[in-house]
Amino acid sequence: MKQRLTVLLSASVLLAACATSPSHPQDPLEPMNRAVFQFNDKADRYVMKPVAEGYRAITPQPVRTGVGNFFNNLQDVYSMLNHGLQLQPRKTLTDLMRVSFNSTFGLFGLIDIATPMGLQRDPASLGDTMAHYGWKSSNYLVLPLLGPSTVRDGLGTAANFTVANQHDLVFHTESQSTAATVLKGVSQREQLLGVEDTLQQAALDPYSYMRDAYLQYRNRQVGFQPTVQPDASSPAPEENIDDLVGPDAAVPVASAPVASAPVDASAAQ
Repeated sequence: MKQRLTVLLSASVLLAACATSPSHPQDPLEPMNRAVFQFNDKADRYVMKPVAEGYRAITPQPVRTGVGNFFNNLQDVYSMLNHGLQLQPRKTLTDLMRVSFNSTFGLFGLIDIATPMGLQRDPASLGDTMAHYGWKSSNYLVLPLLGPSTVRDGLGTAANFTVANQHDLVFHTESQSTAATVLKGVSQREQLLGVEDTLQQAALDPYSYMRDAYLQYRNRQVGFQPTVQPDASSPAPEENIDDLVGPDAAVPVASAPVASAPVDASAAQ
């Protein structure tokens, strides 16, 4: 499964070389992105959302919280590596302390004891590292199943699945890693139940709304200020993605998240 997903991600990123007449300066791949968005929307409607609803129905809240904390703890390891690559010692040390406390006193990350101690999460991906070293402007890209991203972040996500898969830190077989990836996706989607209703009610064109909100959110994260504003026919939404998914949620994983997302976006990153 991991190999197939990597191929899909890599193909999506390679297709970013194609260009069309965009309605948004950062979306030259709009026809392809819209097609992937429609695929993700159907996959979410008929598969991912029902599974997430079933997961919520049969799983007690403390268990769901523990699952989310566990995967956040793995993400903190990845964040620590990227903060180190960015030469940010304070953030790297904070990540190290979070992982150390949560992995030991927090029962392998199931309990987040670091946040109440004042050690706040600051997720960082390979896409953030590439932006830190100059690649701030990147075209919008919708990834199959993972949802909103950019070409830069898509490359980081592909590398994460192949070279530095977080789940390989704990799970040592292909079947275990695949099961962990599925559980993480279901957990992230469960946290975003209801967001799709907000999206449908807030916009005549959900694709444009999600794209503009995501790019606004991501550009602000990496410190990129577009010099050319989007077409007036596709105004930026008054709400931003922070208001839709909350401070700790990933970008929806399918039209998404994320990544998550988010789909981090970082689901998906």
